[in-house]
Amino acid sequence: MRAGVGLAVLVLFFTPVGFAAHEGDGVPFADAASWRTDFRRHSVPLREIREGGPPRDGIPAVDRPRFDTVRQARGWLRDLEPVVAVEVRGEARAYPVQILIWHEIVNDVVGGEPLAVTFCPLCNAAIAFPRQAAGRVLDFGTTGKLRYSDLVMYDRQTESWWQQMTGEAIVGELVGTRLQPVPAQMAAWGEFARTYPQGRVLNRDTGFRRAYGRNPYAGYDDARSSPFLYDGPRDGRLRPMERVVAVAGGREAVAYPFEVLKVARVVNDRVGTRPIVVVWAPGMASALDREEIAGSRDVGAVGVFERVVDGRLLTFRLREGRLEDRQTGSTWDSFGRAVRGPLRGRQLKPVVHGTYFWFAWAAFRPDTRVYRP
Repeated sequence: MRAGVGLAVLVLFFTPVGFAAHEGDGVPFADAASWRTDFRRHSVPLREIREGGPPRDGIPAVDRPRFDTVRQARGWLRDLEPVVAVEVRGEARAYPVQILIWHEIVNDVVGGEPLAVTFCPLCNAAIAFPRQAAGRVLDFGTTGKLRYSDLVMYDRQTESWWQQMTGEAIVGELVGTRLQPVPAQMAAWGEFARTYPQGRVLNRDTGFRRAYGRNPYAGYDDARSSPFLYDGPRDGRLRPMERVVAVAGGREAVAYPFEVLKVARVVNDRVGTRPIVVVWAPGMASALDREEIAGSRDVGAVGVFERVVDGRLLTFRLREGRLEDRQTGSTWDSFGRAVRGPLRGRQLKPVVHGTYFWFAWAAFRPDTRVYRP
């Protein structure tokens, strides 16, 4: 199934009969009366927010997540399948994209930290946020709305609306509040399982019946195609659907195109004043290619880390297929852990980053520098 057909079916499936936007009371949403949201307070033009097809919570968040052990999850996950890996205070969890693609939000607590683990299929954006704001813990759901083709979430406590890509409340009581993302790495399941054998894995017992393992957006990530339901600004430096790894630091943001990373494999760079290393490796399937995620093409996975250990700046390279620092000759894995050499057991500090389609990142950070070797 190609992207246009698959997405059209998905929208028709979720769209209620007679659902159409209107300008009632200056609020361009047909369901405005069903919200407690204060639409008078907004930091973006309301006209930029459009109906995505599903109604509020038509794509249901997972509020009571259950978890498998790594051993249990090996029975239903394949090594190349993508997961979102999050580690807080030594507790590691994997959120399979085959589940996230149907729910988009998981309200969880990891290492004692209330987190929202989110995934927007239309932007290929996996982002994890702390759920504490304005002196309370928030629970998030899907509004059924999009802005620049990106998921607009809402919190159930105030019914403020939040932009997933920026973590900012854009409509309602909490306008201007921003959630600062925590490191969340898109990784291959097999790599997570080897690195974190004691980790926990979100399982399919979500309370909902969905075709887990199947991709309702088949063919969407074709770099030659166009983004769905997107009417935002255009940045012609890269093709809209090209995959990039984006890192923001201080006043600077940098995008590393996958096509460049596949050749370079390892990039030593600075974002703002922060020295980082960006590492690409093959072995992770796209979640948005074929109907069966496990059988989708290999697009590779990326890790981003600070390259300073004990005040010492390291420079990394690929040597005989292994990631190595030039200063000590230590070998590092894809999660930034030294596995051999003088620095064995040390951990590079993860850097908040995301793997996105270019159009989505550029819409929110048009000042981005595109990395060129």
